[in-house]
Amino acid sequence: MAVSVAVPKRSHNSRSRARLASVADALLAWYDSHRRDLPWRARPDETPDPYRVWLSEIMLQQTTVAAVGPYYNAFLKRWPDVKRLAGASQDEVLGAWAGLGYYSRARNLHRAAGIVARDMNGAFPRSSAELKKLPGVGPYTAAAIAAIAFGERAAAIDANAERVIARLFAVEEALPKAKAKLASMAEHLVPVERPGDFAQALMDLGAEMCTVKRPLCGKCPVALHCRAFASGIQEQLPRKAPKRARPLKRGAAFVAFDAKGCVYLVRRPENGLLGGMLQPPLGPWTEAFPERACIIEEAPFMGDWVVKSGFVRHVFTHFFLELVICAAHFNRRPKGEGYWLAREELRGAAIPTVMRKVIAHAAKE
Repeated sequence: MAVSVAVPKRSHNSRSRARLASVADALLAWYDSHRRDLPWRARPDETPDPYRVWLSEIMLQQTTVAAVGPYYNAFLKRWPDVKRLAGASQDEVLGAWAGLGYYSRARNLHRAAGIVARDMNGAFPRSSAELKKLPGVGPYTAAAIAAIAFGERAAAIDANAERVIARLFAVEEALPKAKAKLASMAEHLVPVERPGDFAQALMDLGAEMCTVKRPLCGKCPVALHCRAFASGIQEQLPRKAPKRARPLKRGAAFVAFDAKGCVYLVRRPENGLLGGMLQPPLGPWTEAFPERACIIEEAPFMGDWVVKSGFVRHVFTHFFLELVICAAHFNRRPKGEGYWLAREELRGAAIPTVMRKVIAHAAKE
């Protein structure tokens, strides 16, 4: 049965409305047969759980489905509902998140869980407008949760959806400038019935068929409606503005071990990069490594510091980081405001991946 698409009469004639409805029909029919089996996705006979939808959407921000799967399952096993997640400490959440990157998401996840559990008695807001008031929930995430969990007719536009829409309508304006235009076009596509399935269908189409390179246009359910395909420019869209070159930052990290092998760590400021996470003390980051003669002057306390050969390299979203590693062993723990963690405590601690690389490098013989 055809689904209805709400389209303002002033901006679209009857032919346009029919085309949009045909796109929605074709996409939903394809989704019914080809939907991905994802751990957070409700089966056709199930009612979506808002907590699971929210948790997965936060994790999926700027992260692949393959990477999220194990983390999602581990979180759900440990904290099966929002009240239990709210009852966890921030360190526990950050520790469970370690390796998934973009740690502000984990801090916002924990803050939002507290708000929902405490102020809303565990019930998530049902509209995208209210969902956007939660920490870490932007326009896309709010629309995805509202559509999937509550059936709101909202356009959830992630990178996959942007690519599909840009090709369907042959939008040649470059991203990110074209984002608002693509979102507006997508809003007219969302059907009145099954908006959640439509949102997920759009995601699946972009991930499985309308891929960045070599899209499978011959198998695409909406190829007949795709203007980019008709013009043979599908692989050229969406266009993107040139990326800025990522700068390189360098510095020194200081890893101290006590007589039992415990590692000295300090906590980063709550706001900013890797906020609230644990790390070995660091020197300042500049364009060049500090001179070897000056490295020890940056150490957190006096000791027999040894500069290890090589360095640790890590890629952040906006810059590259290279750290030379200094290690020292102490029979008596120096005084400091940080924490001494045993090897077994490191596993579940809130330590970002780059700092785990630092500790591992320092421990090498």
